[in-house]
Amino acid sequence: MTKPLPSRGPLKDVRVLDLAGLGPAPFATMMLADFGAKVLSIRRPDPMPFDPAAAMARGKQSIGLDLRSAEGQAVARRLAKHSDVLVEGFRPGVMERLGLGPEALLEANPRLIYARLTGWGQTGPYARRAGHDINYLAISGALGTIGETTPVAPPALLGDLANGSYPLVIGVLLALHERETTGRGQVVDAAIADGAAYMLNGMFGEMALGLWDGDKRHQLLSGAAPFYGVYRCADGRYFSVGAIEQKFYASMLNVLGLTDVDSSVPAQMDHSKWPALKQRIALVIQTRTQAEWTALFADAEACGAPVLDFDELPHDPHLAERRTVQTSGAAKVSAPAPRLSNHPDLVNLSPIGDAGPTELLAEAGFDAAEIDSLLSQKIVWSA
Repeated sequence: MTKPLPSRGPLKDVRVLDLAGLGPAPFATMMLADFGAKVLSIRRPDPMPFDPAAAMARGKQSIGLDLRSAEGQAVARRLAKHSDVLVEGFRPGVMERLGLGPEALLEANPRLIYARLTGWGQTGPYARRAGHDINYLAISGALGTIGETTPVAPPALLGDLANGSYPLVIGVLLALHERETTGRGQVVDAAIADGAAYMLNGMFGEMALGLWDGDKRHQLLSGAAPFYGVYRCADGRYFSVGAIEQKFYASMLNVLGLTDVDSSVPAQMDHSKWPALKQRIALVIQTRTQAEWTALFADAEACGAPVLDFDELPHDPHLAERRTVQTSGAAKVSAPAPRLSNHPDLVNLSPIGDAGPTELLAEAGFDAAEIDSLLSQKIVWSA
């Protein structure tokens, strides 16, 4: 049996019970594991063809557990009593029906951080509705800001992960910090719709200050502005520009050879001129390949960068030096973010060995007879 490597990182003394379910919750527990937490992932007896828990299992130990049985639920309660954090990603009410709701588990373990991740949140008229990240973004107002005219669905990483996983992890860390003072745990209610709406505060501020009229055709970051967007190159590949500030804008025009364009701030922010200038820039960028534009922008303060494919990521000079994206066999993996000076080895991504159910249950206080009984009844199995 492969022994787990010593836990690394600032969360090395934190035990996490992962009942996460779908995508954003397993990603959140992977983040906790990346920073040293000892995460025990509970696998279902009937995993989906694409199992998010398996896809985001890095750094976790795993065990099969039948939560539909009374015996399996009893095992989960004992594991929760032995944990600092529990993460679940089911619809509201599911954990309560299993006898694993926060009221019961916090009574048995008052120091437990009970973290819940859903699309809509634990309360409200939509709480029990089905949905996916595009629906949560739509309701939050965030989806309506994406795209020049028609709203465009972003990849799930901007919905589920940025607005679900990250707020959940922040909530867990806040609760762990407060527990140092109070000695008590609490419930963290993370909702993707809430997280997405929270991200809109910058735009709300722009509107309040009169810097934006609410029309996304006039929004600097929607793709409507000619100096902030993506253009097709001569070789069919794409190049991004983000020259918002006037000095970067002037430099961009110089690199593109558009020296006749007025680079003053009033002219740059004249919305009526945006469509025509965008067409001109598109025609210019079509005259060179992505590699040529990359070279031309490299030493210019003009905020330009190539749009890379996955296969290129480990070989990009900047990403390679920071070990941001690495290869592990045939797979690609990305390093934890942010970086911590006390833990520079976190970017090494050394895999943790997977202990078996006997060892994992023994760590939680189960004796040999109990473990043998659970295994023989197939309440617990090796995942």
